[in-house]
Amino acid sequence: MSKKLIITEKPSVAMEFAKALKITTNRKNGYLESQDWIITWCVGHLVTMSYPEKYDEKLKLWRLETLPFIPEEWKYEIIPQVENQFNIVKELMNREDIEEIYNAGDSGREGEYIQRLVFMMAKPNPKAKMKRVWIDSQTEEEILRGIKEAKDLSYYDSLSDSAYLRAKEDYLIGINFSRLLSIIYGRKLAQSIKEEKASISVGRVMTCVLGMIVEREREIRNFVKTKYYKIIGKFGEETKNFQAEWKVNDKSKMYESVKLYNESGFKKEEDAKEFIQSLEGKKAIISELKKSKQKENAPLLFNLAEIQNECTKRFKIKPDETLEIIQNLYEKKLVTYPRTDARVLSSAVAKEINKNLNGITKGFKDEEIQKYIKKMIEEKYSTNLLKTKYVNDSKITDHYAIIPTGQGYENLNQLPNLQKEIYKVIVKRFLAIFYPPAEYSKIQGTVKIEEETFNYSGKVCTKQGFLEILKPIKQSTEEDKNVENKEESNNLEMLKNLKKRQEVQVKNLEIKTGETAPPTRYNSGSIILAMENAGKLIEEEELREQIKGAGIGTSATRAEIMKKLEKIKYIEINSKTQIITPTIKGEKIYDIIHYSMPDMLNPKLTASWEKGLDMVAKKEIKPEEFMTKLKAYIHSKFNKLVVKM
Repeated sequence: MSKKLIITEKPSVAMEFAKALKITTNRKNGYLESQDWIITWCVGHLVTMSYPEKYDEKLKLWRLETLPFIPEEWKYEIIPQVENQFNIVKELMNREDIEEIYNAGDSGREGEYIQRLVFMMAKPNPKAKMKRVWIDSQTEEEILRGIKEAKDLSYYDSLSDSAYLRAKEDYLIGINFSRLLSIIYGRKLAQSIKEEKASISVGRVMTCVLGMIVEREREIRNFVKTKYYKIIGKFGEETKNFQAEWKVNDKSKMYESVKLYNESGFKKEEDAKEFIQSLEGKKAIISELKKSKQKENAPLLFNLAEIQNECTKRFKIKPDETLEIIQNLYEKKLVTYPRTDARVLSSAVAKEINKNLNGITKGFKDEEIQKYIKKMIEEKYSTNLLKTKYVNDSKITDHYAIIPTGQGYENLNQLPNLQKEIYKVIVKRFLAIFYPPAEYSKIQGTVKIEEETFNYSGKVCTKQGFLEILKPIKQSTEEDKNVENKEESNNLEMLKNLKKRQEVQVKNLEIKTGETAPPTRYNSGSIILAMENAGKLIEEEELREQIKGAGIGTSATRAEIMKKLEKIKYIEINSKTQIITPTIKGEKIYDIIHYSMPDMLNPKLTASWEKGLDMVAKKEIKPEEFMTKLKAYIHSKFNKLVVKM
């Protein structure tokens, strides 16, 4: 009787597939078997690329004459520690009774690579149909859907091509340039850091990220603070007044004056004092007035980079710890697939979103969350997301945003507190998208004294909307809360009563000292966002979304890059604050690379390689074209570097 074989990435995932398929047969050595199904597993990577010495024993030594090393035919080998499991998988794949083989590896580029290496080395039964299971969560329903809708393995060949090329690119750049730079500069580096010998590790993504960190550190180190002097006016009555800040305009007596530091500040305090004296006793009139209402919608959902940044800020943990926790939540069926770049949902998921909400309502026994859900029900908030910014099929490649499945609550109580807290953060971000926007009343205006303008504005939140979930007001007592809201309202009320061309009393004009500030250091969360945005740390959410798709590394690899940089002592990450600083060694290596091959430090170049891999995955260019460009780049760099010796 013929059977179907499923190969998952790890044993715990295999158990979830077994539960979904109702396989209760006893576990055998490295697999499970029932009447219709066999389920086996990898244990992460079973196969790896061979080191150069496996091609030729002479390549074990780092010699200039053996470089660049670019194999024509690539060699791979079974990892000795997991050889036993590989042999089990290989034997199962070659059984005569297997009619279908399902690749149920992790649903991403790296997961595809792990499984394809196994298939390549195991050479499965050619009579068996090869299929690919692609799922967004590990709920029973999603696993069964993934098996039922499994596509022919060849559908994912371009993703596999991209995965192989990514590994080859990292291998070729890492081995060739690490060896070359170590041969040329290793001795000099060892002397400068007072070590007996030193090697230089170069990586396509790693080197670029080191550059970002060193350059930021040097900007801070070389920064010189500059003082400047602003003019602040107080206008109105003794008890009711408002502040406005002077700003130069084209009719001002200070227009294009060398005395100004910027458009609202003087270089010298005495010049600011002199300017104030020139306005004393003059009338002040409201020359411009604009009243508006503003709405602010809840932010987009979490992708991996956003949740890693959020967890660094909230819990002071590293990105790899965040990924490990969310991977665990995924395997416990609590959240959807973590290694995603998307921050939106697909229209298919949006149509079924009430299942997730109902699951949270029934299963998540958290008082605060239940309060938010109760309000949603009482206020009849719409759960139809289809025409909102939170649903966009065109912004999803492999997986949609990280959201709670509304399942897996039998596993929640056993989790450590930090994991529960992070799960709650994901739930709150999810619920916020169903809440109405926050609403503000805003007033902007200009006070004129002769031709000099003072700008003022006032803003107060009139309806909290989604802020009730994401930014709860933190007052110690209800009385404090009322006092604060009253003060905000009074200030706005006063501004509301102003009229255009109204004369206002000048209470006083005073000097306020300003000071330029250096850029801030990256922390282990903000560096992930900067990597996602090709070297820019963009705080503004809308702008971040506009330039997406030009990142350094991928959501699956960024945390590992940071871990490696810390492990090889090129950077240090403060365990309490998560602030990143380069080590002396890291800076020395940056200087060597900056001198020898500066384009390796350029985020745009690194992002362009990533874009090329993406184009291979999308069948926009052929793998051969990518490989030809990669080889040409390596030869070109070598020729230039050898000349520099």
